[in-house]
Amino acid sequence: MSSAPISPSSQHLAVIDRQVATEADLLPSESELIDWVSRVLAYHPAETRHEVTVRLVEVPESQALNRDYRGKDAPTNVLSFPFEAPPEVPLPLLGDLVICHEIVAQEAQQQRKPLAQHYAHMVIHGTLHLLGYDHIEDDEAEAMEHLERDILADLEIPDPYVET
Repeated sequence: MSSAPISPSSQHLAVIDRQVATEADLLPSESELIDWVSRVLAYHPAETRHEVTVRLVEVPESQALNRDYRGKDAPTNVLSFPFEAPPEVPLPLLGDLVICHEIVAQEAQQQRKPLAQHYAHMVIHGTLHLLGYDHIEDDEAEAMEHLERDILADLEIPDPYVET
């Protein structure tokens, strides 16, 4: 059971660099992105890096990044690029999230979920990757998904891993 606050405190408030590289409508606002990332940070009170770049992109950019950095020649919903500063350069940058609007919108429709709720899940999922969480091994996936469920429940968003 987690004991994190439902609403993040000011010490966990994220700083977001929102970059829009798509003509799509219904993109998450800066305030939504701040809220979602801040909620993840509230579960990690020792974390001092609170700055995240969130880039909202089209399919070709997502596909190129996924191919170049993950060896998968297909677009994907969210890519996470953790920032690792040299020890002598203390920066509050946690990393970058690259989110493909078209993929997120398609998934939301296929899963019969409101777009904003699916975006919240993708931002939370990506931010957890920035913090070092992974889902390659079953036990890691279980821990990551449990935390995602808790954070989404704080937002009154249903469990994204339950089939509807």
